Amino acid sequence: MWTYHPDLLAQPVPRYTSYPTAAQFTTEVGAADLAARLDGVDANAPLSLYVHIPYCHDICWYCGCNTGAANRAHRLTAYVEALEREIALVAAHLRGRGRVARIAFGGGSPNSLPLVDFVRLLQQLLLCFDAHQPEISVELDPRRLDIQWIATMAAMGIGRVNLGVQTFTPHVQSAIGRIQPLDMVERTADQLRSAGIATGFDLMYGLPGQSLDDLAATLEASITMRPARIALFGYAHMPQLLPRQRRIDGRALPDLATRFEMAAQGHRLLTEAGYDAIGFDHFALPDDSIARAAREGRLRRNFQGFTDDPAEILLGLGASAISQFPDLIVQNEKQAGPWRERVERGSLTATRGTLCTADDRRRGRIIEAILCRGEAHVDAITPMPDLKRFERLGLVRVDGADVRLTPDALPYARSIAATFDSYLRPAEMRFSHAV
Repeated sequence: MWTYHPDLLAQPVPRYTSYPTAAQFTTEVGAADLAARLDGVDANAPLSLYVHIPYCHDICWYCGCNTGAANRAHRLTAYVEALEREIALVAAHLRGRGRVARIAFGGGSPNSLPLVDFVRLLQQLLLCFDAHQPEISVELDPRRLDIQWIATMAAMGIGRVNLGVQTFTPHVQSAIGRIQPLDMVERTADQLRSAGIATGFDLMYGLPGQSLDDLAATLEASITMRPARIALFGYAHMPQLLPRQRRIDGRALPDLATRFEMAAQGHRLLTEAGYDAIGFDHFALPDDSIARAAREGRLRRNFQGFTDDPAEILLGLGASAISQFPDLIVQNEKQAGPWRERVERGSLTATRGTLCTADDRRRGRIIEAILCRGEAHVDAITPMPDLKRFERLGLVRVDGADVRLTPDALPYARSIAATFDSYLRPAEMRFSHAV
């Protein structure tokens, strides 16, 4: 199906959930820049909110998220109280401007919170922002999800949840510190379906001890449950940056050729089962909104991955959450303690970020178009990147200022997009592999 080009895959490249990427964030950009953008939001500007809950009851060894153990009740209570205050603080800057159409809870695991605290936070959002029947989604840990949570979410209008699954293979689960029986996820998926809540699964390949057969079994079990969306991510092993990953035996990781086979196998099995391929690592049933957006050329990319969200302004709430404006990307203080201290002082919590130049915005649009639509018009870029290597391999066709990826280029889409990244330097390339 795809041709294996190991030299292209061996060079790590960013995932491009933003451009510029987080590698360009500096402490010279922060709260003052965020305040200026909030004060300038138009009255009817569409807004999206992202709420970060940096806690999990069980810390998985593979995880690269900003999250800590939810093992002390007072820690969770203090975080929720500070988050309520931050929500009110950000909303006060808006003074009623902006219209919230989408709210996403991520983490960590939002259901590491007591259910009553999750309800408090959602009510605070609806109280403080102009949000009339927004689309609400939540990332959840199925190991901590019960029927009361599901019923409450349905009653509060939550339309979509994303379940962290990763793998159903017991020996691979043991190798990554995430024991999660298949029947538990099956039961949860059935309950969510009965409640009218759409479901997505996060799956992973390239895990320690994982074989092609292991991945196939996980994919086949997932297909049987028929989630509306499936994300199939390649595990990125970075123990030097993520100490928790040091518990994973790097010698047990599949090699690059096997990872490539796994990505190809996932694409084949899921598309044969009726899922549409969305970008390079997402899949969706044809009637799902993200699949429709892909068909209609409306697919976008932000910090939550591929999305059909058209809003140009994303407001991040909580420790480490990222806000995005057309000319600004800014991240809140990462550590929960210092973040909470800033909130208690009545300060916006952004501490690092980047201002986006006109050239950044042009390049960002090109990178997004390549990843979301497989083609881009690049006449605004000078000098034009050298794409001849990709052309010789049959991965790209260049017609004047139009660049189009061939069907064989999907595993290399990020590598091709990276040629338009003016910041990329070998010393900065500390990101996940292309597959």
